[in-house]
Amino acid sequence: MSEKKKKYREATELVHLGIAPEEYFGIPNPPIVRTSTILYPSVEAYRNPDHKYRYGRLGTPLSDRFEKAMTELEEGFGTVSTGSGVSALTLALMSFVKSGDHILVTDSVYPPTRDLCERYLKNFGIETEYYDPLIGGGISSLIRDNTSVIFLESPGSSTFEMQDVPAIAAAAKKRGVITIIDNTWAAGLRFKPIQHGVNISMQAATKYIGGHSDVNLGFLVADNEEHYKAIKKTAVDMGLCAAPEDLYLAIRGLHTLKLRMDKAQESAMTVAKWLQGRKEIQRVLFPALPDDPGHTILKRDFTGACGVFGIVLQPASNETVTKFIESLELFPIGSSWGGYESLIRPEYVRKYRTAVPWAEKGALLRLQIGLEDPQDLIEDLEQGFGKIKLAM
Repeated sequence: MSEKKKKYREATELVHLGIAPEEYFGIPNPPIVRTSTILYPSVEAYRNPDHKYRYGRLGTPLSDRFEKAMTELEEGFGTVSTGSGVSALTLALMSFVKSGDHILVTDSVYPPTRDLCERYLKNFGIETEYYDPLIGGGISSLIRDNTSVIFLESPGSSTFEMQDVPAIAAAAKKRGVITIIDNTWAAGLRFKPIQHGVNISMQAATKYIGGHSDVNLGFLVADNEEHYKAIKKTAVDMGLCAAPEDLYLAIRGLHTLKLRMDKAQESAMTVAKWLQGRKEIQRVLFPALPDDPGHTILKRDFTGACGVFGIVLQPASNETVTKFIESLELFPIGSSWGGYESLIRPEYVRKYRTAVPWAEKGALLRLQIGLEDPQDLIEDLEQGFGKIKLAM
C-alpha cells in the first residue's frame, strides 16, 4: 500500500486517518499497546532524550497514531491526548497561566470549566472574568496587561450562542494573549478553529469522535511548535495520559465520524423544526436553524452542525417539567452527547451565569439527537407533551 499523498475529500480522509497497516504487518487498525515500562537496548539509548519511546505515559505507537490523526483533523501543528475532556481543558489552562494572571472565559462555557476556574485557579491567584459570548471584537476592552488567556466555546454547550471566533482571536493576537477553544460540539469536523486564528483547540473525544458512549478521552491541538511544547511539558509534569483502549476506540470511531454527524444533523433539523411548531416550546436553541441568532456565523465559519441543541419550555412547574422528561421512552437522562442514542437533560444555567444573566422563565433542556429514526423521536416527544398538556 503506497503512502497517501493526495488530499482527498473529507469523508475519504476520515476513513484513512489513524491507520498505518505498513507498520503493523498489514493490520488496518493500530493494535492496542498496554505498557508502562520501555526497555532500552543500551545505556547510551537510555541517556538519549530523543529516544523514540521512553515511558508508557509519555507516548506509545498507539497514542502517536491517535495524536497524528487529531492533528490532521484539526489542521494544527501537534496534539497531546489526555484521559478525559475535563483533563484536557485543565491541561490547556494550566499550560498558559500563572499566579497573578487574569483570564477571560465565555459566560456560556461548559460548567466544569467554570468549576476549574472558581475552585482551583482562584486558589492559585488567577482571576477569571466571564464575558458576554456575543462580544466579538469588543473583547479588546476587557483585555488587561496581565490577561494571559481567552477561553471560547462556540456554540455554548448549554445555551448555544455562536461566538465570533475570528474577531476574538484577532483581538487576542494583537495583545499577545493565548486563545483556547472548546471545539467538542463541532468535533473538529464542522469547524477548524486554528485556521480561524485560535492557538489551542480542545475536545472531549468522549463525544462524537468516540461515538458510542463508552470512551473517556480528551486532547489538545496546538497551532505551532512553541505552544505544542508548552502543553506537552505540562502534560508530562502533571502525569496526564490517555488509556490505550480509549485511544483505540477513538481511532475506530473516527472512521465513521462524518456518517454519524451527518445523520445526527439531519435528524436534529427534523426534530428541531417540529419542536418550533409546538405550543409547549418557547424557543429552540439550534444555530443550524435559519432563524437562529447564531445562524449567520455558523454559515460563515462552520461547514455544518451536529445533533445537540436546546429547547426552552413555556413556563411550568418543576413537577410538570419532571413529568415530561420522565415520560419519554427514547430520551434517557444523560449528561454526555455524541453517542448513538438520544439523550435529554435539564440545564440550570440561571444559577451560574454572571456576565449575561439567563432571563428565560421556562425550563431549559438539552437534547442529543442520536441515530434513531427521527419520526420515532418526534412521536415520543409528542406523547410526552400529551401527558403534561393539562398541567402547562
